Amino acid sequence: MPDGMELERQLDPFDRRILDVLGREGRLPVTELAERVGLSKTPCQVRLKRLVDDGVITGFRAVIDPARLGLDHIAFTEVKLSDTREQALAEFNRGVKAIAEVEECHMIAGNFDYLLKVRTANIARFRAVLGEKISRLPHVSHTSTFVVMEAVKDLSGRAP
Repeated sequence: MPDGMELERQLDPFDRRILDVLGREGRLPVTELAERVGLSKTPCQVRLKRLVDDGVITGFRAVIDPARLGLDHIAFTEVKLSDTREQALAEFNRGVKAIAEVEECHMIAGNFDYLLKVRTANIARFRAVLGEKISRLPHVSHTSTFVVMEAVKDLSGRAP
């Protein structure tokens, strides 16, 4: 399998159009996808299979509106660890993956170690998740939270 830089150089304009269209509308039938990118069905299928096989496309999923499920409270929490040796990082990583309310977790180079995106129903539920789950993760020494007032651009790249 080609590495990221090599693969990026191998993607031609048709591949990039396929990725752009599927990134916005992942449920298109191949015939419609082919029409939108300017290919016939078979070459489009071959390219699509190659993009999946090469790991460029890692899956297809439904994009769910969390607000419709009553989960419209978002907070970003900075986490500082007391220990950043590999074993401590691995323990934290395992623990944070088990918290359903943590939508994203990123290791950061800076004044703190991790940035978490936490989605809950309301501030009271967030406070419980922070106190009962996040703060109890291995090696957490300090947290700082920023509450989202409005999402201007969401995961899909479109304004809500």
